[in-house]
Amino acid sequence: MRSTLIARVAAHPLFLCGFRPFYLATAGYAVLLLAAWMAFLAGLLPMPDVAGGLLAWHVHELIYGFALASVAGFLLTAVPEFTGCGIVDRQRLLGLALLWLLGRLAFWLSGAVTIWPAALFNLGLLLWLLTLLAPAVLRDPARAHMSFVYALTALAAVQAGFFLAVGRDADPMPWLQAAGGVLMILLVIAMSRISMRLINGMLEGEGVVGVEYLARPPRRNLAMFAIALHTASELWLPDNPVIGWLALAAAAAMFNLLNDWHIGRALFNRWIFMLYGVYWLMALGYGLMGLSLLAGWPMVSAGRHLLLAGAMSLAILAVMAVAGRIHAGHWLDRRPWVPIAAGLIALGALLRAAAALPQSGGFGHGLLALSGLAWAGGFALYLAYSWRVLAGPRPDNAQGCSEPARNEDTPAGEFAC
Repeated sequence: MRSTLIARVAAHPLFLCGFRPFYLATAGYAVLLLAAWMAFLAGLLPMPDVAGGLLAWHVHELIYGFALASVAGFLLTAVPEFTGCGIVDRQRLLGLALLWLLGRLAFWLSGAVTIWPAALFNLGLLLWLLTLLAPAVLRDPARAHMSFVYALTALAAVQAGFFLAVGRDADPMPWLQAAGGVLMILLVIAMSRISMRLINGMLEGEGVVGVEYLARPPRRNLAMFAIALHTASELWLPDNPVIGWLALAAAAAMFNLLNDWHIGRALFNRWIFMLYGVYWLMALGYGLMGLSLLAGWPMVSAGRHLLLAGAMSLAILAVMAVAGRIHAGHWLDRRPWVPIAAGLIALGALLRAAAALPQSGGFGHGLLALSGLAWAGGFALYLAYSWRVLAGPRPDNAQGCSEPARNEDTPAGEFAC
């Protein structure tokens, strides 16, 4: 009876591809998480009793709830495409999605049931992802995508440190800051894969000749190395001035990486410009953190929000808006909601940074509220326009995650992602 029910649920179109349940969870949880957070801060809802404190819960859920859902969806789709190996069937995908959901519920209830159920479900999800992804990556003779395995392993190790810190009543925030750094490295890795395909595919689809985008390894590796040094220094050398200098080094490396994107007028295509904006927000975030640490400004948190609420979130939206349609059998959605949603997310991150300015004075609380509304509004737009795509059948009635078939009705300028 139970197996029949599981099979029936897994047969739903939502579990046709790895990205479908996780992209839906990403957008839905973004709206829920920010709505709850703003209600807690405004006193509209009682503060929940969560292990580690409300701030640690909020940051953990932003990273390991919201962001990790998108990472799981991306990797469960990208790794099979990159390696040619099928790694997850419908029932396993249903199990992964349920494990993610249990992790959220367990942390919300951690004040009553302790932190350990949340640790079990959250770490279990990461370890299950690793057991599914690592063999496919290792079977590739070139081992071209081992960086994904390393990043997931680092996320799992840092999360274990977080739960151990909460369990022994130590400060868990350094572990969450380290997780943010690992996500920034993973973002650079993923962007190099995505941008090469997306930008050159877009250029070819629109008939642009003589222009090619190259994600050059030296610049990319330098940026990841600088971010890794900064992340390690925050974790192991707290309060050391070197952290500020390393943050500025990471900012300089990200600004250097932006040079790869300067490909002329094609840069201002909506899809390309969104990804370009991701690197700008990363550079500004690390720059603001570095200057704040060295000059004693109270804006380190603002810089961190530019990284997480800005760069990471904008990248998540861009990938979901592209891959979440192409691999569901739909061509890209060219309606105005896409740039509006991207603008709202970027605006939310910038307003959050502005709220930390000493000059904001009495406007700080208003800026915080506006930033939360803008950020959540961007993902609410995605959810409104995309849930049918993610939870519905492919329009060509095909199975799998392939791009839509080309025919005489294919829109001009479309490209394979």
